[in-house]
Amino acid sequence: MKLTSKLLTAALSGLISVSAFAADFTFKVQSSDPSGDKNFQVQQQWAERVGKMSGGRLEIKLLPVGSVVKHTETLDAIKMGILDGQVTATGYFSGKDPAFGLIGNTVGAWSSTTQLLQYINYGGGYELMTELYAPYGVKFVGGSTTGVESFVSKVPVDGVDDLKGLKLRAPEGLVQKVFAAAGAAPVNLPGSEVFTALSKGVIDAADYTVFSTNQKAGMNDIAQHPVQPGFHSLPLIDISVSQKKWDKLPADLQEILTVSVRDFAQDITTQLRIADLQAVKEASNNPDITIHDWSAEERKKFRAIARSQWEEFAKESDNAMKVYQSVTAYLETNGLL
Repeated sequence: MKLTSKLLTAALSGLISVSAFAADFTFKVQSSDPSGDKNFQVQQQWAERVGKMSGGRLEIKLLPVGSVVKHTETLDAIKMGILDGQVTATGYFSGKDPAFGLIGNTVGAWSSTTQLLQYINYGGGYELMTELYAPYGVKFVGGSTTGVESFVSKVPVDGVDDLKGLKLRAPEGLVQKVFAAAGAAPVNLPGSEVFTALSKGVIDAADYTVFSTNQKAGMNDIAQHPVQPGFHSLPLIDISVSQKKWDKLPADLQEILTVSVRDFAQDITTQLRIADLQAVKEASNNPDITIHDWSAEERKKFRAIARSQWEEFAKESDNAMKVYQSVTAYLETNGLL
């Protein structure tokens, strides 16, 4: 971006916003979240911060889910140059390689957002994701998450035995396998259909998202037996971009983008944690809603079932086995198994 001396002086003096000029680099990034969700709103704040941190040189054009392609197709869209990046749940690509399903949501492995982010940033997860995305021409910039997901249910669910025969929504891949192994009857539905399916009795429960999002969407009003804190799911959310476009960025912009993603992870997990606390308080004051908190013993039972499915899932591809070995080694080294 070349500025005349007068324009540069005006911009530096604050008379003209630097953002008024075209960015040197623009990334069209699709999210897996709808624009009305808090997740998307926090992502939008991240995109705006990147613009400010780069002095307007790098612009992130963030698009809500389905704007260009389906949420399961963003990886291919980046490879083909249709999109420049994604903010998405890695597990959505389990159909391409079971490894994405295993690292994207190692069901029952993580008890807090801190544990998952430490594994990604310092325990080998970053290097593994870089390797998994390389064949697609995609650069893994960094990982985030939301929070340990709540469990939405129309009937009381206080432990593993209550899962038997329960018709519930669960994403395809490892999540479905674990619930099936626990005796439930998982149904594959997109997130956009969960509310309707619950209200019409198509399903009785759902693995969906964090408590505050469920509460805001009215899920707890029609499924009045939520489990909180969740016992099962903590998804990896990744921010990734085209490797070709990444390679064209100067080193300082690459560093800005990398650091901004680490900040985003801290930001979104903190904001959602605060929102969850407020939502739990609101739901607790509603006499029609009963919040169920599983005992440590029941959580341990579910985790044992989940771990048996990690092993089975790992056999489905060489990459999945790499993920299994990496995650379990980290958990064991850090006393988390």
